Amino acid sequence: MASATASEKPAGATAVLVLHDGTVFWGRGLGAAGTNVGEVVFNTSITGYQEVLTDLSYAGQIITFTFPHVGNVGTNPEDLESITPAARGLIVRDDITEPSNYRSRQHLDTWLKSHNLICIAGVDTRRLTRLIRTKGPPTGVICHDPSGNFDIPALLAQAKAWPGLNGMDLAKEVTCRQTYSWTRAAWSKTGGYAEQDNPKYHVVAVDYGAKRNILRCLADAGCKVTVVPATATADDILRHQPDGVFLSNGPGDPAATGVYAVPELQKVIAAGKPVFGICLGHQLLALAFGAKTYKLDRGHRGANQPVKDLETGKVEITSQNHGFCVDRDSLPKSVIETHTSLFDGIVEGMRSVDKPVFSVQYHPEASPGPQDSHYLFHRFTKLMADQKKKA
Repeated sequence: MASATASEKPAGATAVLVLHDGTVFWGRGLGAAGTNVGEVVFNTSITGYQEVLTDLSYAGQIITFTFPHVGNVGTNPEDLESITPAARGLIVRDDITEPSNYRSRQHLDTWLKSHNLICIAGVDTRRLTRLIRTKGPPTGVICHDPSGNFDIPALLAQAKAWPGLNGMDLAKEVTCRQTYSWTRAAWSKTGGYAEQDNPKYHVVAVDYGAKRNILRCLADAGCKVTVVPATATADDILRHQPDGVFLSNGPGDPAATGVYAVPELQKVIAAGKPVFGICLGHQLLALAFGAKTYKLDRGHRGANQPVKDLETGKVEITSQNHGFCVDRDSLPKSVIETHTSLFDGIVEGMRSVDKPVFSVQYHPEASPGPQDSHYLFHRFTKLMADQKKKA
């Protein structure tokens, strides 16, 4: 359904998206009925919608898929990146398609209902995407009411009242509540997920909203993984006597999360342990080194983001999901930029000159996305191996 003014509601509309500037998109409601507010963003991936929807980095956001055919492989319990999705809604062009895949266990619409996720279909996602690209991600309210009754002024007021992600600490909302061990490794078509029962290294992973496939990649690289909450102190982390520390992805403003995370990370860095950070973890490391972060006008969300490794000259295609980034000009001399975006030139990676610490802005676990960046997990294990040799 095309966008229209509030007085031009098309016949049969059972869902609406109202943006804070008054723009209204009508559509057909799918998934759960209800109302939710968040930052409206788009993702360009053509596969992996289940992984995207369960990526906790989408907390506070309503996801628009630019790929029109969503639902064609159904859903299954193996491809979840978290047990409880944190996204606030879903926007698609066409109605959810019937699943046609041998791994499917549940229709996407049924899965959305089970997780109380609201979906609006029939939206001109090209127009919405162009709007986001031109003006930046707007605040919006997504509403599904099977009766078709909507109070547009009230929904608009709700959109205008939402404060946005700047200054918002969402890591506390999505992190684990207690420490746990992780042993599940990579998936295979014949055997499902393997178990890591002979690890060479012990890694403590700080969960700011960690995706499960990140933990699988660490296990597959030979690591015993102990996962701790985002609020863990340096003592909480180091008492496990890890060979290395991993800082996960996560949602929200890194400066807000950094209020409690940065002082502890500075202590971990000072302890000399190898540290590997991605996404929010990358941004928090930058803050720990004294740099600054800022919110991007557009953000990066998709599985086709080109990144150049400045130290090797190689270009890798990466999976990304972030709205904040590191301020290049604020990096201290003790930190070297290692990767840069070929889309808009932002900092995509860095490493410390005198500490075994490095990080990237993107998602090397590739879920969804290409596997060009899996080498980073082995770079991390090499740092840990080198430290063990020195001990």
